[in-house]
Amino acid sequence: MATTYDDSLPKQHAATQNEKLVIAASSLGTVFEWYDFYLYGLLATYISAQFFSGVNETTGFIFALAAFAAGFAVRPFGALVFGRIGDLVGRKNTFLVTMGIMGLSTFAVGLLPSYASIGVAAPIILLIMRLAQGLALGGEYGGAATYVAEHAPEGKRGLYTSWIQTTATFGLFAALLVVIGFRFALGEETFAAWGWRLPFLISIILLGVSMWIRLQLNESPVFQKMKDEGKTSKAPLTEAFGQWGNLRWVLIALLGAVAGQAVVWYAGQFYALFFLEKTLKVDGATANILIAIALALATPFFVFFGWLSDKIGRKPIILGGCALAAITYFPLFGALTNAANPALAHAQAAAPVTITVAQDSCSFQFDPVGKNKFDGSSCDIAKAYMAKAGISYVNAEAPVGTPAVVQVGASRFAVPDPTTLGGADKAAAITAFQDELKAGLKAAGYPAKADNAQINKVAVVAILWALAMLVTMVYGPIAAMLVELFPSRIRYTSMSLPYHIGNGWFGGFLPTTAFAMVAATGDIYYGLWYPVVIAAITVVIGLLFLPETFRRNIDD
Repeated sequence: MATTYDDSLPKQHAATQNEKLVIAASSLGTVFEWYDFYLYGLLATYISAQFFSGVNETTGFIFALAAFAAGFAVRPFGALVFGRIGDLVGRKNTFLVTMGIMGLSTFAVGLLPSYASIGVAAPIILLIMRLAQGLALGGEYGGAATYVAEHAPEGKRGLYTSWIQTTATFGLFAALLVVIGFRFALGEETFAAWGWRLPFLISIILLGVSMWIRLQLNESPVFQKMKDEGKTSKAPLTEAFGQWGNLRWVLIALLGAVAGQAVVWYAGQFYALFFLEKTLKVDGATANILIAIALALATPFFVFFGWLSDKIGRKPIILGGCALAAITYFPLFGALTNAANPALAHAQAAAPVTITVAQDSCSFQFDPVGKNKFDGSSCDIAKAYMAKAGISYVNAEAPVGTPAVVQVGASRFAVPDPTTLGGADKAAAITAFQDELKAGLKAAGYPAKADNAQINKVAVVAILWALAMLVTMVYGPIAAMLVELFPSRIRYTSMSLPYHIGNGWFGGFLPTTAFAMVAATGDIYYGLWYPVVIAAITVVIGLLFLPETFRRNIDD
């Protein structure tokens, strides 16, 4: 563990280079890596159509989100590989390598042939590129955060590292602007056909600029001092995770801080965007613009909360953000529905949908094979339609063997029993039911998509800003806290693993898990239980076990 210091006698770093250059170079490079990584998330709908065609729409979208999450799944392994290298050979060279891997993998996605061109090889290659990106990002963040923190004067680590914390949002913001620009310049039809590739392809230019900037940096003074004195770790993985004294703090950091931070981050930025587009049916361009405005308004608060954590500590800000998220998510997302698609909110209140059926006959509305059309039972037919339409419903139990009935307000729609039909008769009956239900939903006021003229854009931005503010609370101080928890000789390795397990697994799987939970239950808000429960657990564990770190000396 790092030791404390007497803050009445602040110690100055013997900085070998301008601190502003350190922050700017580290931050700009990390912005580029986040830009690369989040392009995929923003373009998930297009990627689903290009690389996961031939499956039902709901499953295809979940597959696209799962491929997005695959990059997060391997981040902890990247943290182990590159964290070890960073503690053995240095911070600077390690994150030069990670940047090169990330940039080339992103560029390759823009050149990848579609499923229609090369079949199943397309999604396999896409997955390989995502895995490479995840491995690279697993080694990038710990290096950048450690590098900046080890240059920062005592008492300013929260402020200095908060600039690294802005990079994820700036990267997302940059990706949003590029996507919005190409959408407007090319038109939606052209963008959907091939224009979606351009944001990936232009990243090669950003890679060159970012590599050049990073090459101007020197090694971290803390690591250089350890190297000169022969005190670097010879076995960082063993020291970090093979000894309970350090492993204990890795687990506390993960469960008492990072897990909650991660789900708040991804719920507040990515899941909010998916919710707007997929559930509330706001067109993609409008959703991107609204969330970009909210992010622009919230981003300065990463630095504010980093600065504030230097004054009052990291722990109260991080845990406070998690607690507020757990309390406010359901009302905030409910308000988002009212503001972004008031017709949908009104219809749900005036004519709620109920599916009455024997639940034993229902399938889970996600097919790992990707070929299930969910037409084997009347329950499946009803729920598959509702999942595709993004309409919330409740379940009511019926006697076994009873065909499903969909009730929209006072109107009832009998679902055909496919077990009594075959061939053309089955297909015709399903089509007739879907047409009848579609007309019934329309008559009850359920919109096919959000009416842009009816969107309360000011209210939507305000709600998205509130969600983003919670992100800035939990994320602004987290880098400084992680750096301060661990000794310098194994810092890169120790802090990287809990960060990337938290953000790679707890956070990265959030969109996929939440969307699948919604599809399975029929409740458009049910997926919020995932971030709410994780954030609440983090608050409890953090209050009990997480130490305050902001007065520690990190040179030891």
